[in-house]
Amino acid sequence: MRRTIADTGYVVCTLPPEYCEFGGTTKKCEEWLEDNHPDLHKKLYSQDTLNANMAALSVDAQKRAEKDAAKKTAKAEAAAQREAERKAEAMVLIKRVERNKRKYVTVVSGLEQHGLELKKIAKELGKKFATGSSVTKTASGGEEITVQGDVSDDLYDWLTENYEQIPEDNIDCIEDKPKKKAQA
Repeated sequence: MRRTIADTGYVVCTLPPEYCEFGGTTKKCEEWLEDNHPDLHKKLYSQDTLNANMAALSVDAQKRAEKDAAKKTAKAEAAAQREAERKAEAMVLIKRVERNKRKYVTVVSGLEQHGLELKKIAKELGKKFATGSSVTKTASGGEEITVQGDVSDDLYDWLTENYEQIPEDNIDCIEDKPKKKAQA
């Protein structure tokens, strides 16, 4: 019988717990398993089990296994550090763009770099400001949220209050003014 994510409730990776060591999220899988299924964690990751598995290997295989484990750990730590640096440098831009004479829209870009769901936030913004809000594609291939009306200042305050994972220094407000036509 084949198990699926829906059957087991495993959310870290798509592999069964017995095969998590072959995926890229071994440490996260082990932590999740320890929290949610301590009996299975004890069966798979207890010191007795690990010693029995290592004893079954030859001396060369044990050395290779230790070296591979050290490489995987270092690689995972480096990836986590790169991800943290990327999030720390990611800017959220709030632009007020003039459409017609006194009509404005507010455009928010850069939220996806902080791991936020844009559609969910767009829906929240529409409810919060009682206006239309949508997710649109940019020319560069990214996505941004467009909110009808000039809500840039209120939006800045709302983002800093509700999303602590975005540093306040990384949120920037820009006023985009259209170019005036040349006088004849």
